[in-house]
Amino acid sequence: MDGVLVQSLDEIVTNNLDQDQLQQFNRIYYGRTDHGELKLKESTPSACKKLNIQIAAYSFDADKEVRPPKLIKIGLIQHAIVLPTNKPINEQREAIFEKVEKIIQIAGSEGVQILCLQETWYMPFFLCTREIKEWEDFAELAHDGPSFHFLSKLATKYNLVIVSPILEKDEAGVWWNTAVVIDADGKYLGKHRKNHLPSVGSFNETTYYSPGNTGHPVFATKFAKIAVNICYGRHHALNWLMFAINGAEVVFNPAATISKFGESFWGIEARSAAAANGYFTCSINRVGTEDFITKGDKKTVSRNYYGSSYITAPNGCRTPGLSKSLDGLLIAQVDLNLNRQVRDKTGYNLTSRLEMYAKELNDTLSKN
Repeated sequence: MDGVLVQSLDEIVTNNLDQDQLQQFNRIYYGRTDHGELKLKESTPSACKKLNIQIAAYSFDADKEVRPPKLIKIGLIQHAIVLPTNKPINEQREAIFEKVEKIIQIAGSEGVQILCLQETWYMPFFLCTREIKEWEDFAELAHDGPSFHFLSKLATKYNLVIVSPILEKDEAGVWWNTAVVIDADGKYLGKHRKNHLPSVGSFNETTYYSPGNTGHPVFATKFAKIAVNICYGRHHALNWLMFAINGAEVVFNPAATISKFGESFWGIEARSAAAANGYFTCSINRVGTEDFITKGDKKTVSRNYYGSSYITAPNGCRTPGLSKSLDGLLIAQVDLNLNRQVRDKTGYNLTSRLEMYAKELNDTLSKN
């Protein structure tokens, strides 16, 4: 397969199995024989094709019951940067704003109600350069920065909750990896700071910012109770658990991750978290290659991202992933009643024995 461009695992499977084989594969791998494809507006596919954007839409239904369905539409956007990383920072940011605005317009026209962007979506993920000063103009206040004002207008226009992962610089000048939540009225609802920071090879984020100090907040937006488990936090099972304990119905996992850093289990972690905790999970990864030339030693550093964004229901069923290389918009109409139905059926929350784990954790911590 060397040298062959593969858009997604789903493409390989679909192109190489007959219909009966495909149904069996889907049943085992995705959790259902068909993907529950959602009909789009007639104008949407052509609008996406014109922008070279992949569009995919699916539904997750709950069983019929006395309670009325609690339907919401979720959207995830994955995208590449636009300009070379040596261009002025303001130009880079504005070029991404222009691209993302067009995708948000499509999401809004499709009735998406909660939208999540990828980790630090308006900039290249420059942390691999180990440089700070050269990139500091990308850092901004959570509630009063360029990205907030840009997205706030779009949230109001489309009655849209937006999760905006940014590089935050607080009033004291301290940097944080932060997800800002903007409610459907365009107002700042709150933020979550990344709890777990990698210190692996060139992914040494502790050089840039501090581990989060906001705990595990759940945001009661206009449409659902949501939480954000930023990137590396997906490797920590207790991180996912705490969002469930605090009442999340949907947990987003915006990321910037490369193939050698876990593509083989990208499709497992958030999916397992959805099944274990009884909520929807939404995984977003950027696409494209980002090239940097460090100022000091003129060294070239490249990072290639593999996209593959997907959504998982609390029963473990998941959507196909978006492309490994194309900008994309993934939409899912979900019935939040499925969360409770699955929890009632599995009983995981009733048999969790949290008090036992709390005691053992306290005992372990007291020894250290």
